[in-house]
Amino acid sequence: MHQDHLDMESVTLELSEEELERIDDIAFADHRDNREAAIRELLDQWLKDRERADAKADESGGE
Repeated sequence: MHQDHLDMESVTLELSEEELERIDDIAFADHRDNREAAIRELLDQWLKDRERADAKADESGGE
């Protein structure tokens, strides 16, 4: 997926077989077999979970 016109960095992920199966399950169930959309959904979920964990750590004064 090359979208140089967006001026974005690219990343490479190494996924386990179980993670790929989960992506395919989400893609089939929610995104008409669109694996990229499923990956974006999981990434969004991970970022939100991370943000909540950071906010909770800030509230408790720890890291």
